[in-house]
Amino acid sequence: MKLGKLMQTDNDCTITIARVMLGLVMFPHGAQKMLGWCGGHGFSNTMNMFTQGMGVPALFAFLAIVAEFFGSIGLIVGLFSRIAAAGIASVMLVATLMVHRSNGFFMNWMGNQKGEGYEYHILAIALCIVIMCKGSGSYSLDPIVAKKLKLKK
Repeated sequence: MKLGKLMQTDNDCTITIARVMLGLVMFPHGAQKMLGWCGGHGFSNTMNMFTQGMGVPALFAFLAIVAEFFGSIGLIVGLFSRIAAAGIASVMLVATLMVHRSNGFFMNWMGNQKGEGYEYHILAIALCIVIMCKGSGSYSLDPIVAKKLKLKK
C-alpha cells in the first residue's frame, strides 16, 4: 500500500469524533504504561510485568506500550491514523484473549468478579476498524502531511 493511500481520508466529522474520542480514552492507558501517569507503573515496570509476569516477549511488550501511547496521540491529532488504529486494535485483541476473556463479557461494575470483562475492548476494536477503513476524517494531519509530501493516492 502506498503511503498516500494510507493517509487518504474523507472530510468526515463523524470519523473525526470516533478517532479523537478513541485517542482520548486510550491516552491515559498509554500514559500509565509509558510515563507512569494516571496511577500507572511507567515503562520499566510495565515491561517487567508484561515480560516476567505474563510471559510476553520483550518485543511485543514494547510494541504494545508504544502502540497505546503513541497510537493514542496519533489518533488525537490524526497522524498515521490507520496505523495507530491497527496498533491499538492489536493491543485490545491481545488484552481480550490473554487477560479479560476469562472474566466474561461485562465490566466489573459491582466489584463482584476477579477482573474486568472485555466489552470495552470490543468497542475499541470496532472504532479502530472504522478508522482503518475510512481514515482519519476531518481536522486531521494525515491529508496535510500527504499534500506537503506530495504523496499520490
